[in-house]
This record gives sequence, structure tokens and C-alpha cells, in this order.
Amino acid sequence: MYISLDSYRDFYYVAQYRSFTRAAEMLYRNQPNVTRTIKNLEQALGCSLFVRSSRSVQLTPEGEALLAHIAPAIEQIQAGEEALLRHTSLKGGVISISASEVALHHTLLPILKEFRKQYPGVRFRIFNSTTPQAVTALKERMADLALVTTPLDSCESLVQKELASFRDVPICGNAYRALLQQPLTLEDLTAYPLVSLRKGTATYALYQAFFHSHGLSLSADIEAATSSQIIPMVCSDLGIGFVPEHVARSAQAEGSVHILQLTEPLPKRSVCLLKRRDTPLSIAARELEKMLLAHFV
Repeated sequence: MYISLDSYRDFYYVAQYRSFTRAAEMLYRNQPNVTRTIKNLEQALGCSLFVRSSRSVQLTPEGEALLAHIAPAIEQIQAGEEALLRHTSLKGGVISISASEVALHHTLLPILKEFRKQYPGVRFRIFNSTTPQAVTALKERMADLALVTTPLDSCESLVQKELASFRDVPICGNAYRALLQQPLTLEDLTAYPLVSLRKGTATYALYQAFFHSHGLSLSADIEAATSSQIIPMVCSDLGIGFVPEHVARSAQAEGSVHILQLTEPLPKRSVCLLKRRDTPLSIAARELEKMLLAHFV
């Protein structure tokens, strides 16, 4: 037996409002068409669903039994339609983002502030990760977008767009202020304790390769779990660390660290936006991507 969903929807509205006229108004239909649909439904089911009188419409026992099954289905469909409407109108939805710490602070947070002003109904799930962890989360569909810093292994399944570039600079605490008197070579730095991100991070691999290209080896005295840990360690005179220049300038303005001068700059790095090539973004995620690209590219 095939009965259209529209027929059951008409039945639901008549049952809810106990009126063919009111049901037709809510369905944006004319009353004769609704009445005809109910009659055809009753014929198809082989029973009366309503008792009609000049003053009201009442459900028969068969109608009550049908409504108990139809109502949850129609209400779930309506809830789905309303949820979709919120998503398509950017009044709702959820965006999951995996971001490395530098990318989070350097590019994402300023844009999220503006995005929330425009679309306060959209919610976010943000995972603060290393670059490899952020890429893995994106590949495994735990995130819609990833914001990471280079170096970054290429992957054909992902679309990569550069948002901004930056360089790290070496910083020190008061115990090493004497080093501010003249520019230092990379070899000079190896004579002092170094604070870096831990092995296994993309940043550590970058500096390991950079030191190696100059005939030197990177030997960190202290390995930090996150970039935010480096400045407090440097402030405590535990060694010389490398942090993004904009972070170092802010810390220097507060008087907590000093920026050392090198005879040659550290490697240029980039913040990149990643998304899966085979999966379309939700409307909310597309809007966030649009805002990021408009601001940085």
C-alpha cells in the first residue's frame, strides 16, 4: 500500500486542530482539497478516521490509533526542517575546527570574534592540537576545517590555502641580556640552553632541519608541550626559546622577554587553512572559510 506523506500530513493537521478549515489554513491549502485528501486516505485505509459534525471534528478510535504513530513522524520531520532552516539561514549549526596553537591565536580567534557578532546562533567545537594532530582530526572527519602552521606534509585528499606568513625569533630572559649587545649567529645560540617544542611536533622538525642545514645539531635542554609554555620558561631564565615574532613583540612590550638579533633570519613559516577535498562544507563552515580568506588572502 502506497500512501503519500502529504496525505498523512493533512491528517495530522486536521487531528491537531480538530478542524478542516484551520488545518487548511496552516497547510496553505484550500479546505475542499484537504477534505478530499482525508476521504481518499480513509478509503485507502478502509476505515473512518474522523467523526464530523456541524460544530467539530473528532477522531475515531481508528484515527486515535493512527495519530499515535503518525504524530511522532510528522513532528520529527518538522523538527528536521526547522533545524535545516536554522543552518541555511546561519541561525544555527556547529563548526568543528582543529587548530595548532599559533594558528589559533594568530588567525582564528580574531575572525571568530567577528563571526560570532554576525552569527551568534552558530556554535563551535575547537580542538587545540599540534599540526599533525590537527591534520589527522580533519582526515578522520572529527573536524570540518583545520588551521595549522608549516611545515606541513602535502596530502592529495586535502585542500590547502595559505592565510598568513610569519617568522620565529629567538627570545631570552634577563639572565642573558648581555647577548643583546650584538647580532648572534646560529652557532652562537648552541652555546646556550635552548627551549623548544617537543620532538614529534612540526616545529621541532623544522628547526632540526634548519640547524642541520647549517652543519649544527639541535639539542633542546627543555622541551615544551605547547608554544604558550615557552615564554614563561624563558622568563624564568631556563634558556633561549623561539616564538613567532608577533608573540615575541607583545611579550617584549610587557617587559617579560628580550628579542635577540640573528645574523640570518629563521625560516619563514605559514598559517594554512585545510579542508577535505571530497566533502562539501556546511553553510556555516563555508561562511567562516569565506571570512578567513577575505581577511588574510
